[in-house]
Parts: sequence; structure tokens; C-alpha cells
Amino acid sequence: MPELPEVEVVRRGVEAHAVGARIERVDVLHDRPVRRDPGGASGFAAAMTGRRIVEARRRGKYLWLPLDNGDALMTHLGMSGQLLVQQPGAGDERHLRVRFTLRDDAGAMRELRFVDQRMFGGVWTSPGGAELPAEIEHIARDLLDERFDLDDFVARVRRRSSGIKRLLLDQTLVSGVGNIYADEALWRARLHGERPGARLTARQVRELAAHAREVMEAALAQGGTSFDALYVNVNGESGYFDRSLHAYGRQDEPCERCGTPIRRVAFMNRSSYFCPRCQPRPRQRRLTSD
Repeated sequence: MPELPEVEVVRRGVEAHAVGARIERVDVLHDRPVRRDPGGASGFAAAMTGRRIVEARRRGKYLWLPLDNGDALMTHLGMSGQLLVQQPGAGDERHLRVRFTLRDDAGAMRELRFVDQRMFGGVWTSPGGAELPAEIEHIARDLLDERFDLDDFVARVRRRSSGIKRLLLDQTLVSGVGNIYADEALWRARLHGERPGARLTARQVRELAAHAREVMEAALAQGGTSFDALYVNVNGESGYFDRSLHAYGRQDEPCERCGTPIRRVAFMNRSSYFCPRCQPRPRQRRLTSD
């Protein structure tokens, strides 16, 4: 699933190629990607047609395009969603679901295409959502947001007994951190993902947040992480940060710090990758009787 750096790469591409353009036409080629829209496929197309895109914004893994009437075009890439910018007449992608025909002030035409193989993502209208869509008000700010409250994050983590990896993935605590970057940040911080938040010092939580921010900034600089052809930017180009990963996806490869083989374990229907020597599993506390 695309995580914060990948969605930010897409946001920047949409900002460069679509902001300021007017939506001339909307073609919904499959109903499932617009299932969240209150008006359905026809209502979605009618609500978007004629509107001007005024900005491209993001919170965590959600991307929205504020429109000139105060509404917003919401997008979530899900597992395999792509937003691509194409010239009119370019051949349709195999899994093209929604096509937005755009015209800029100079009269130039282009298309913004939502492509989604697995169709877990989607696009929909958020009435009055230009500033902050109501659907994502509960989602916390992310580590790249200048208004992210680090002190509050540290305090909330240290009040929780859940494992720190689970807390990193909790979008109400901090948004945008997914499985890949959580494993990478934990490897850099030398912390096991099952270490309870309440058993971390404030310094450890701050250092972990710094590592998570650094690893996402590095991924952003390389266009995100691509393990297959599903994640691409708006020009259809893959990201290259997978070549810089230290833990994620490196099962049985030597740890770059100590040489111990990286281990993979099941985690929340996914996988966790860690070095058993650099990131020792937390010891269970013994129960005592009075």
C-alpha cells in the first residue's frame, strides 16, 4: 500500500499538472471506485464537471483537491491505486476506472486518470471539504507536517501499553507511517516492534519519531518505494527507495550493522522485519505476589 512518501510524490505531481485547470468532463468507467460518493457515479460526475481545481492537499495517506466551490475531490490510492496525467488520445490503461478531462487557462487539454487494479481505493466528493474533509478529521497530522505536535505524540505513546510498531501505525496518533517505514524507523532506532510504548523513555520516542521522519524524507527524495509496477508517480515512473531499505523485505539477508540475518515474523496480517540482535525482543515482566 502506498504510504506517506508515495502519496506526497503523487500530490506534488497533481499540483504541478492539474491545479488551476477546470474539469471539463468526467467519465466513470467502473462504479466501485466512486462507491463512497453520496451521489453515486452520476452524481459524482455532475458534481465535478465545471469545477476548477484550486489546490492539492494531503493528510497522511489521503489526498484531496479543493475545488472552487468549497467542495473537494477526495482520493485514496488503497492497495494499487494510481493517479496519472496523460495527453488526450493516449491509450487507456488496462485498469482505468475514472477519467477527468482538464482544460487550463491557455486552452491546453490533459487528462487526470484514476487507475486501480484491485479497486480498494477510490475517488469521491466531500461537500464543503476544501479546507479539511470531514471524513479525515480524526486522522492525526504526520511527521512531515510543520504543525505536528511532537510533545503530545510522545506523551500519548508513553501512556499506551501496545507495542510501539502498532502505535506507529495508529493513524489517530500519527498519520502516514505504514509497514515499510515503521520497520525501517525501528531498525534505525534499534527498537523491537513489540516494545510497549509505556516502557519507552521520552528520549527514545523522540529519537524514533526523528528516524521515521528521516526515512520518509529520504524515500520522498527518491520518489517513494516501489516493489512492483503498482506504485508510480503521475508520469508513470516508479520510486527507487526500495534499494535503500535496511530491514523491510530483507529476510535472511545480513543486517548491515552486525551481520545477523534479518528475521521476518507475521504481524497484523502483514510482516515485520527486524534484526534479532540489534532489536532484541522485550523481556516479559515477571508477575509478583503480595
